[in-house]
Amino acid sequence: MNAERAPEIVVVPHTHWDREWYLPFQRFRLRLVSLLDGVIGGMEADRRWRFTLDGQMAAVDDYLEIRPERRERLEALVREGRLAVGPWQILHDEFLCSGENIVRNLETGMRRAEEMGAVMMVGYLPDQFGHCAQTPQILRGAGIEHACVWRGVPGEVRAGAFAWEAPDGTAVRTQYLPEGGYGNAASMFEEFPGGAAPALPGRVAGFAESMGRWYPRGGPLLAMYGADHTAPAPDLADRIAEAPGMRMETLAGYFAALDPSVAGLPRVRGELRSHARANILPGVISARVHLKDAMGRAERLVERYAEPLAALWYAGDARRFLDLAWRRLIEVSCHDSVTGCGSDETAEQVAARMAEAEQLGRAVCDLVTAERAAAVPLGSHLVFNPTPAPRTGLVTLDVPADGEPGLVTGDGRPVPVQTLEVAPTVLDDAVHPASRLPVLLERVYGRVLFGQEIRDWTVSKEDRTLTFRVTARSTVPFDLGAVREALRGADGDWRVRILADPRRTVAALVNVPALGLAAVRPVPPAGASPDAPVAAEGNVLDNGLLRAEVNADGTLRVRTRSGEAVEGIGRIVDGGDLGDTYNHAPPAADRLVEDPLSVAVRPVWSGPLVAACDIVRTYRWPASGDAEADARSAAEEDVTVTTRAELRAGEPFLRLRVTFDNRCEDHRVRLHLPLPRRAATSFAEGQFAVTERGLTAEGGFGERPVPTFPASAFAAAGGLAVLLEHVTEYEVVGGGREMALTLLRSVGYLSRDRNAYRDQPAGPQLPTPRAQCRGERTAAFAVMPYAGERPGPAVLRAAEAYRHDLLTATGYGHAAAAAPPSREGIAITGDGVAMTSLRARDGWIETRVVALRDEPATAVLRGPFTEAARADLRGRPGEPLDVQDGTVSLALRPWEIATVRLKTS
Repeated sequence: MNAERAPEIVVVPHTHWDREWYLPFQRFRLRLVSLLDGVIGGMEADRRWRFTLDGQMAAVDDYLEIRPERRERLEALVREGRLAVGPWQILHDEFLCSGENIVRNLETGMRRAEEMGAVMMVGYLPDQFGHCAQTPQILRGAGIEHACVWRGVPGEVRAGAFAWEAPDGTAVRTQYLPEGGYGNAASMFEEFPGGAAPALPGRVAGFAESMGRWYPRGGPLLAMYGADHTAPAPDLADRIAEAPGMRMETLAGYFAALDPSVAGLPRVRGELRSHARANILPGVISARVHLKDAMGRAERLVERYAEPLAALWYAGDARRFLDLAWRRLIEVSCHDSVTGCGSDETAEQVAARMAEAEQLGRAVCDLVTAERAAAVPLGSHLVFNPTPAPRTGLVTLDVPADGEPGLVTGDGRPVPVQTLEVAPTVLDDAVHPASRLPVLLERVYGRVLFGQEIRDWTVSKEDRTLTFRVTARSTVPFDLGAVREALRGADGDWRVRILADPRRTVAALVNVPALGLAAVRPVPPAGASPDAPVAAEGNVLDNGLLRAEVNADGTLRVRTRSGEAVEGIGRIVDGGDLGDTYNHAPPAADRLVEDPLSVAVRPVWSGPLVAACDIVRTYRWPASGDAEADARSAAEEDVTVTTRAELRAGEPFLRLRVTFDNRCEDHRVRLHLPLPRRAATSFAEGQFAVTERGLTAEGGFGERPVPTFPASAFAAAGGLAVLLEHVTEYEVVGGGREMALTLLRSVGYLSRDRNAYRDQPAGPQLPTPRAQCRGERTAAFAVMPYAGERPGPAVLRAAEAYRHDLLTATGYGHAAAAAPPSREGIAITGDGVAMTSLRARDGWIETRVVALRDEPATAVLRGPFTEAARADLRGRPGEPLDVQDGTVSLALRPWEIATVRLKTS
């Protein structure tokens, strides 16, 4: 480097604040309060100070909850530009939450930062374990032109700045944090015992020399001074003042002086998941899989059920409940929360917040459907379609029936029905001494007895019999005092009977309009049958679209209507794992178990709407790992794995649900799915994109570059798509001939100091016995053969339907009233177009759609609206859209994310 023109060094003091990790949230918050007390006091005492609060408003909110009296002092520092806050609410894991969660995270963080005085307009992403493909478009959609990243940057990047391009072509100027990431200047000011450290000028020169090669165009060097949960040195301002060519700044201040243009910069397109320059710790995708399952359920319930229901079908205001649900969803998206790479205490708290978000979403659904179900007669049912296209789907209903039942919609159309289960009519029939009768009457709560409501009762003193008749819901008055009076003076032995109305659990094939409502009511048997009846015979299931046959080893042979067959679906493979929550690491002497000891096939349902069988396989798995021997234990456990295979009418996919009791430790269980054709690439949906990936991963740093990847709604390769309920780890193995899904990964440490697949520790070597995930585990998904190399619109539609079942609610209106006709909400159609959210906002309906294809697309929106306009990702209105007879045509670029505001009449 030219000593006469030494580059300026901009020091950015900061702290990287993991909200919860190896310690639970409240223990880390105690440290946060102490740290910020010192930072605020120091900044007020010395105006030279600048500080960046890690790009996340959660640290501010967590602090002010304890120190509310310091809000004005914090706001003053933000307004002066000396304290940089936002733009995120929390530093999330980009692959383990939905794309909508990412948008709401950014929206919330920017709003909160603006309320404090100013938002840092930098997409600061310092510690995420890789970055999803659409992040540049998300940032630009919110008005942010700069990104700043560390992990996942590919080896082709040899300069500190590059143009990061989303699939739609949107690009942001992105600063790479080389030579140590967000702590690349932490050692420059490090104190050493006894004063043995090199003098500051020497360390500054060393930093400038190593960092300078990343700045071929010159410009100030970014020196990130901070580390995990650490405060800056109290005399930092003095030491910087004494060093020539060095100044202190916030991260916002550093980027404000940079040209956001990407002209001439090297371009990187799509996701950043390379192991070339830093660990991306891919094992977090499969650590504590139950957290990923809970996250998926909660996000779907809030995004696709509660918000659209409240926006389209509720007369009241549910915003507070939904805001609280989103607060919980954003909190748990943190890169040390949903990942499962924290302590057992942390994981328990994360699971509780996920459950709370799901409960809030369910509460809003209950609120809205209860209001609408008041117009549905007693004994009938309300059905909601959460998808923006008309839908014929299977629902499970509990109906009164003294024989094979019939159902019709409120429009009078017959509904095909299949009985799944017949409930017992005699709930209890026993003889008791009369002295016990008062005690038995205490079983009645109000009018509820044995979980149903009393509709009638009789007392026969001649026969000494007390009979209660109960039903699901009764409108007949009931007085328990009258029963007691009728039993006055009873003696001897009495027979007490509790009889239920005949009821059946049925599968019903219901047609429901887009984002709309339908009602179904029971009628005498109508004899309706589906166009393509489903049947089960022996070990074969068939719905006219797919035929699935169980093989002798418990795997399945699936044949399409065109005759294409896939052989061996559903092989279970158990292998060892001596890794940790961050990285899978098989023992050197691994032992794979894939052959069952026994196989049995048990019929469940035989059609005509749904057919299913249970495939029961027993295995003998090693009980644990042996770290000293780098092998699996000689001790073994017998494990029964039950796979339910299910075909439904009209569905072009086979549903599978795998259940087993995990009694083993230190292992990984995967489900293998042979591919119809050898694959060179795979495709995975997630975060507003379908990402194409190769069969290998780029290495170069101190971590094994394993080609295990995340997928949200589906993973596909070689003509087979796997439809998913939540983010799942997959890998294409066998030279492109099979896909393996991780069902479970059991490990006993947060991080191992010695991990065969990673050179450096990823955290403290803290035991995490509950990350072994013992107990019953269930994984559900579906498999769908498809034509061609890339999964097309049919796969997108199937994944949408699979993840979003129709929602039902029991009617409680007047029994004699007519069932209301079907009603459409808002329809959104277009090849490759997906809706990701719909909510009420500022007196408008706001919906977000994305074109999941390489070609331009047109989204057609139809509904009771009179005005429409585009908006940015923060909801700010933009270009008006033409509305013709309640229809809007929206032209979309390939992979474009678009937000639309609709004014309903």
